[in-house]
Amino acid sequence: MSCKLYQLLFLLTFLLSAHAQDKELRKKPNILWIVVEDMSSHFGYQGEKLVYTPNVDKLAKEGVVYNNAYVTSPVCSTSRSAMVTGMYQTSIGAHHHRSSRGTHKIYLPEGIKIIPEIFKEHGYYTCNMQESLTKPGKEDYNFVYKRQDLYDAPNWSKMAKSQPFFAQVQLRGGKLRNVAKWNKEVEQAIPENLVKPQDVNLPPYYPDCAEFRKDWAEYLNSVSYTDVAVGKIINRLKKDKLLDNTIIFFITDHGISQARGKQFMYDEGSRIPFVVWAPKLLKPQIKDELVCHIDMAATSLQFAGIKIPDYMEAKPLFNKDHKAREFMVSARDRCDETVDHIRSVRKGNFKYIKNHLPNRPYLQPCDYKDHKPWMLKLRELDKLGELNDVHKLLTAKTRPPEELYDLSLDPFEINNLANDKAYGSKLMDFRSILSKWIKETGDKGIKPESEESYDSDMKAYLDAFRKRKNTERIQSIESNISIMKKWAAEGK
Repeated sequence: MSCKLYQLLFLLTFLLSAHAQDKELRKKPNILWIVVEDMSSHFGYQGEKLVYTPNVDKLAKEGVVYNNAYVTSPVCSTSRSAMVTGMYQTSIGAHHHRSSRGTHKIYLPEGIKIIPEIFKEHGYYTCNMQESLTKPGKEDYNFVYKRQDLYDAPNWSKMAKSQPFFAQVQLRGGKLRNVAKWNKEVEQAIPENLVKPQDVNLPPYYPDCAEFRKDWAEYLNSVSYTDVAVGKIINRLKKDKLLDNTIIFFITDHGISQARGKQFMYDEGSRIPFVVWAPKLLKPQIKDELVCHIDMAATSLQFAGIKIPDYMEAKPLFNKDHKAREFMVSARDRCDETVDHIRSVRKGNFKYIKNHLPNRPYLQPCDYKDHKPWMLKLRELDKLGELNDVHKLLTAKTRPPEELYDLSLDPFEINNLANDKAYGSKLMDFRSILSKWIKETGDKGIKPESEESYDSDMKAYLDAFRKRKNTERIQSIESNISIMKKWAAEGK
């Protein structure tokens, strides 16, 4: 065979192989994650009557709805670190909120890859964008990474015609509160559906006062506004003729930022909406099984025909031998300057919470929350002795080592059954489940954070406020750091 003929045959083989790969890629579905910040389960399809959410409700009506979906951690950076790896944040050392921001760096354990990285390796075009669909979206991962290694661009507009995409859209959600310009933006978008403070039905553990009513009205309005943003995303997919081949996941990163919500293990903070929209593949269904927000990662790989790494703790939801989770664990560790260590287990209709620092108050000093109008009012009412026994659960100076709630009878998690002898065997069961889980997953939160790590992250945290010359916040954070170190030295 002549050299030229050999070269021609090689080129033809290469072109046929490339064509076959392009053809195979074109068959792959697009995967889209819509991730909303700071929002609990308050959409129309979930029974909230004050909001107007036709776009999300349509996704739910045509998709698979999970009623009992939980995040592995109820604060953004830890939740997102877990979400984007398919691993518990406690398993990969990313369990402290906004860690790895200073000189002390955290690296993923050897062999663990980030989800967009895996999709890129399999020919997908990867994106992460804000709701404008033009600018890079929130990442907030608690480990070392490079954006350019994970994402090709903010959106899919420049991807090759033969490519499918893996994309995330980050929506501001419940963060659209307490900021005048954002409130105005929301009001302009949903003028006919605005919730007024007097319309709100507050959870029973919050005092009925103007500050809480105003905040909840603004929050519910942010739910309706989120739906407007979802509608824009769907319209963009239609315009680009991509919707028919796109599978949509709709979740939030954790619950509402409120006294008992975000950062805590109660359902207001850890239970989230979770919808999978794939009408060509899945029949509409409502499921009560327990799922974890990281399951979105494994399920996305499953839809794309990509092998799920053996190390991954996320579970695919639609494989033939799928077995529902028997229980779901959530974890909270340090949030900004506030040191804490809480674990929860949801199994059946019961929720178990283990407070590893019971001698500290429920609401420890926390600069992020302490300046919010409703928190200031809550502390004021507590000092004046105007809170009832249920409200005082929040302002108690110490907390029980264990909490146990029957969610079927007590959905607001008010009646702690941990000291009720009738539930002794159930308490023992939960203790055993948590202890075994800690060992099997290698929960890195069991050991206190090193002084080097804490001081490094606190310097980075404070430096951000120093750049803004925000003296009041700097003093507040420095005071809280001193309290945390004092309590730790006292063994509290």
